Amino acid sequence: MTNSSTSATAGAPAATTVTSAPNERSKGSLAAFRGLLPFLLPYRRQFILAGIALVVAAGSTLAIPYAFKQMIDLGFGAAAGARSIKHVDATFLALFGVATVLALATAARFFTVSWLGERVVADIRSAVYRHVVEQSPEFFETTQTGEVLSRITTDTTLIQSVVGTSISMALRNMLLFAGGLAMLFVTSVKLTSIILGLLVLVVVPIVLFGRRVRALSRDSQDRIADASAMAGEILNAMPTVQAFTHEKIESDRFGALVEGAFKTALRRIRARALLTMVAIVLVFGTIVFVLWLGAHAVLAGAMTGGDLGQFILYASIVAGSIGALSEVMGEAQRAAGATERLLELLSAHSTIHNPARPLALPARAANGAALALSDVTFSYPSRPETAALAHLSLSIQPGETVAVVGPSGAGKTTLFQLFLRFYDPQAGSITLDGVDIRQLDLHALRGAIGIVPQDTIIFSADAMENIRYGRAGASDAEVVAAARMAAAHEFIERLPQGYKSFLGERGVRLSGGQRQRIAIARALLKNPPLLLLDEATSALDAESERLVQSALEAAMVGRTTIIIAHRLATVQRADRIIVMEDGKIVETGTHTELVALGGIYANLAALQFHSVHVTH
Repeated sequence: MTNSSTSATAGAPAATTVTSAPNERSKGSLAAFRGLLPFLLPYRRQFILAGIALVVAAGSTLAIPYAFKQMIDLGFGAAAGARSIKHVDATFLALFGVATVLALATAARFFTVSWLGERVVADIRSAVYRHVVEQSPEFFETTQTGEVLSRITTDTTLIQSVVGTSISMALRNMLLFAGGLAMLFVTSVKLTSIILGLLVLVVVPIVLFGRRVRALSRDSQDRIADASAMAGEILNAMPTVQAFTHEKIESDRFGALVEGAFKTALRRIRARALLTMVAIVLVFGTIVFVLWLGAHAVLAGAMTGGDLGQFILYASIVAGSIGALSEVMGEAQRAAGATERLLELLSAHSTIHNPARPLALPARAANGAALALSDVTFSYPSRPETAALAHLSLSIQPGETVAVVGPSGAGKTTLFQLFLRFYDPQAGSITLDGVDIRQLDLHALRGAIGIVPQDTIIFSADAMENIRYGRAGASDAEVVAAARMAAAHEFIERLPQGYKSFLGERGVRLSGGQRQRIAIARALLKNPPLLLLDEATSALDAESERLVQSALEAAMVGRTTIIIAHRLATVQRADRIIVMEDGKIVETGTHTELVALGGIYANLAALQFHSVHVTH
């Protein structure tokens, strides 16, 4: 049955979606960055050290214009006299000392904030990934993996630039702006008042353009994520793409998405360039006008040449700090969009979660686990009006082997997903050894269940580690024993490096049957009291199927086993066969009893065994 993997792709609850609502996009940058506080607070000491270095560096920078004033007035002014050389020497010696302090403070600031950027982003990536892997399957049915990867990589890189560079630059330039402005007032109240009045007019267009840049930055990140999501999907399906000769079609689709992302980025770049141009023209135009007034004041004797030189340097510092702040604001606004996207991912909550006070499983019976369903009704979130299971009741005894058969869409694989608690039923209950599985710890529940899925997952690792995935602490000998039971030992030994052979991404170096035997070995290594086999031999040839069936029969001893199979030859020796149709149990019995009943199972058996007879 395949409905389980595709049926919930269109309408999961909002709790698991990660797309942002329109009102979220209108939040200010500060509101977005507030969500980063939990990641920043553990490193208060590093922030304090960076702040000290920052203050020292800013103070050193602000001392330089005053030294120049002293040099001009005392070294070259009318009152300098014979001591001018000594004044010049002392001033340059002081400048060198200030420069040394500035260099040390700047290096300390750079190291500390760069460390903070790397550390905080590493924490964010780990937190996002840890949060994502704990989501229920419902989340992954509504969110593309490429989208998640884009947020973990691209978006966190933008945040790194803010934490590791932009915050430091912003604070530095804010200090320079405040200190430079104070010294401008000390130098000339009149000229500073004029320059401030004009600068107020400069702030308005910068703020207006900044909002536009932020909106475009968010759109740009979304377009990049769309392209990444599509590329990941297509690369994972390359054999199908090439089999249908869709290489050019998929390349064109990706190219269109990339072009769309480029055009969105171009709009952002154009807006940011315009923002920078407007800020520089307005700020420096204001300063040039005020300096023109200062030059006339010197000529009129209202201020000294040193005062004007000091005013010019402080004005340059203030202007430079404003220009740098506008640049930092552009980066911050771009990173604010990335922060929102990551926080949306972190705010997604799984509908499946551990109970507040989980119950413990009773002591394991020697012959497996008992499983029972009581009046279970379940609909996938995307199809709430259609019941995948309807008022289903079933009791399975410890050590019993039960086969579940029926046409596609009958609800067979849905049963397995409920057993593993990937979903919870809307009505009814499921108990394992008499305990409602909703009252069990998720790890304890799933640790008691071994599954061989219809679609085998092989990881990018060697054969030994792929089988050891069933039980992380298993020894090499235990892995080999599980492989022997699953009839996988012989073909693994024939691989170039045996059990250390790399199996390729998604097991591309193995046949379908070999991948399935790896999955069976993985489940056997886990040694669970409840074993779920979902078409466990569907990809095997006749000889391999015979070997694996023999291994599975041995593995079923001492545990409860539930088998889903379309090929009825694999279920004939089950203790009980359950026939499902439209989410309900319509027939129950042994193979002989069901054939004699002349119902759905008898028709399926007649079709398959007649087909096999004709083939032979």
